Amino acid sequence: MSSRSKRNQPVGDMFPGMTDADVIIKGRAHKLPKRPPKTERGAASKYVGINGIQFDVLQMQRFDPRDLVKALAAAAQAGYEVVLVDSLSHFWKGTDGTLEQVDKAKSRYGGNSFAGWKEGTPMQNEMIDALLSFPGHVVVTMRSHTEWVLQENDRGRKEPVAMGMRAEQRKGVEYEFDVVGAMDVTNTLRILKSRCPALHNQVLERPDGSTDIAKPLLDWLNDGVAVTDPSAWIDAATAPDATAESLLATYRDVESRGALATPLLHPQTGEPTNLGDFIKERGTALKNAQR
Repeated sequence: MSSRSKRNQPVGDMFPGMTDADVIIKGRAHKLPKRPPKTERGAASKYVGINGIQFDVLQMQRFDPRDLVKALAAAAQAGYEVVLVDSLSHFWKGTDGTLEQVDKAKSRYGGNSFAGWKEGTPMQNEMIDALLSFPGHVVVTMRSHTEWVLQENDRGRKEPVAMGMRAEQRKGVEYEFDVVGAMDVTNTLRILKSRCPALHNQVLERPDGSTDIAKPLLDWLNDGVAVTDPSAWIDAATAPDATAESLLATYRDVESRGALATPLLHPQTGEPTNLGDFIKERGTALKNAQR
């Protein structure tokens, strides 16, 4: 895992996301395992072995955002340092995705849309928090709403051109990621947003993943501020001799690093939770035991 907490997120076809995950691994001194939660009917498995790259696949049939949180917690616990989600769009509009969760909640409240989103929004937010707090590299792909527009060609004539207007996810989700790109059917990658200066506003025709994307990303990642390994916090939170006071100090440290949403599996129940909630739960239990 890089010692810098940065993440990249290509938007568009599945293969650009696959390439970025691969080249991040190639740019390191050793090969890291990666686990892409798969929604595109197993398409990622077709890329196993290309250029010598091997990876694990978690095939998902339903796309409840809470299931992605659980998958991320399991991947973090297993030590996966790169996770690719292909695609995040399914967790918005697929079977049991956020939109279906909202509809189910609405039906329980007589079609009240506000009540539906009151249940759906926390699920969506917790999923995004889990992605951003994952202790490793996260790459996600998203489908785009495609619209045809008329553009002038080289001969001065108007011709229809397919344009991806925005990602199929909740509006504004792209602002959560460090790098956002869109790849069209000609394999031209347009960087729509980048915190990495070297990639800002780049337009790359048939980009070479290693040199055009991985190298500038890794150079930038290695120039950041080192982050604390969350395993140290987890050890402190689960220590047999932990006290309410020590857990409060740990919580404040985690909070100051913006890592409260770090996904993990509950040590006792095996259910998905996050670091902040687990520390609070254990601290409360210890306080109650002292009374």
